[in-house]
Amino acid sequence: MPTAIEFSNISKQYRLGLVSTRTLSHDLNRWWKTKILHKEDPYLKIGEVNDRSHKGESDYVWALKDINLKVEQGEVLGIIGKNGAGKSTLLKILSKVTAPTTGTIKVNGRIASLLEVGTGFHPEMTGRENIYMNGAILGMTKKEIGRKLDEIVDFSGVERYIDTPVKRYSSGMTVRLGFAIAAHLEPEILVVDEVLAVGDAEFQKKAIGKMQDVSKGDGRTVLFVSHNMGSIQQLCSKGILLEDGSIKYAGKIENTIDKYLESQNVDESYICLTPKKNPIYIKSVFLSDEKKNKKNVFYHDEPIVINTDLQINNNIPETYLLITILDKHKRKIFSAETKIKDKNKFCLFIKPVFLTRGFYSIQTIIYRPAITQYEVIEDICSFEVIDGGSKFSHLETFDYGCVFGQYSWKN
Repeated sequence: MPTAIEFSNISKQYRLGLVSTRTLSHDLNRWWKTKILHKEDPYLKIGEVNDRSHKGESDYVWALKDINLKVEQGEVLGIIGKNGAGKSTLLKILSKVTAPTTGTIKVNGRIASLLEVGTGFHPEMTGRENIYMNGAILGMTKKEIGRKLDEIVDFSGVERYIDTPVKRYSSGMTVRLGFAIAAHLEPEILVVDEVLAVGDAEFQKKAIGKMQDVSKGDGRTVLFVSHNMGSIQQLCSKGILLEDGSIKYAGKIENTIDKYLESQNVDESYICLTPKKNPIYIKSVFLSDEKKNKKNVFYHDEPIVINTDLQINNNIPETYLLITILDKHKRKIFSAETKIKDKNKFCLFIKPVFLTRGFYSIQTIIYRPAITQYEVIEDICSFEVIDGGSKFSHLETFDYGCVFGQYSWKN
């Protein structure tokens, strides 16, 4: 397959707070070296990676650093990473919104971008006028745009407001029209940066379907940024994981998502550091996969194992361990209990396709029915469930509950 995009040593540096180098001597030195001697900017060698969680020592940060990447024609590339990893900066450079500090990009074809709500729109112009303006920017004639006009308006669902200035559109209407323009004016490369989350569930499903059509049916290249792993997995064939402005991993989308989830995992175990005088108490609780690998981020279709270790000082009959799953609002989702007897290690297996995407935690209780509670530990072992492509995965902003139900439809 021919190459659609080639990034060669792309880096982007920003100076925090100010545009210039702050001093006249540094500005003159930069001008002399770059404009007269045609050498590298001497201040590019100063800087730190763009880690927003820590205070740096330099005023220069690298939003991107040495990006080398080839994207083949017809490929759907998912770009994932934490906030501040450099995803949007990379797409802005590709879309010529900003220029790279170093490196070059070779592009084979026209690019249509949907980066932020309202990008590429003139607020004083109507929706119809913005369609023609965007088509003209892509090099299309008025007649070519006219042939696509009805299709764009119908897909966007803003027909009633098409002759109203865009400044009066809601953010959802603006995204609808922006995506419809980008997808229907036949660019060879479509760039979408997680703005689809602004749209409603119905439009998200249409947009994902349209991107699949333009990549598979028309052979166009798509670059897609999203924090919704379900949408990424459903749409993309390959992916890259950005971390602190550099490519940490590139490969099949399933492997890329796995690498991302591994980087998200933190140790959320509960450990009792001080021995207690209780007859029975909880020494430790941790979450894992079936192979006992600790983790706190799970796909919706993989089992979750809650491992509990008890300290039994006195073996009391008819004593139970109760584990309750709490949602992000600390409401109880479901509970499971087991009789303790003389065992001190217990594993609770939560079957796949039970919890929907979202954030959860655990409550543990050791009790003797109708007599006493020996220990109650609230809100421990926070974990996240990610939708890995369920039938609801396109509902990116819609809350469809905490559990998948077992049901069937009849007419």
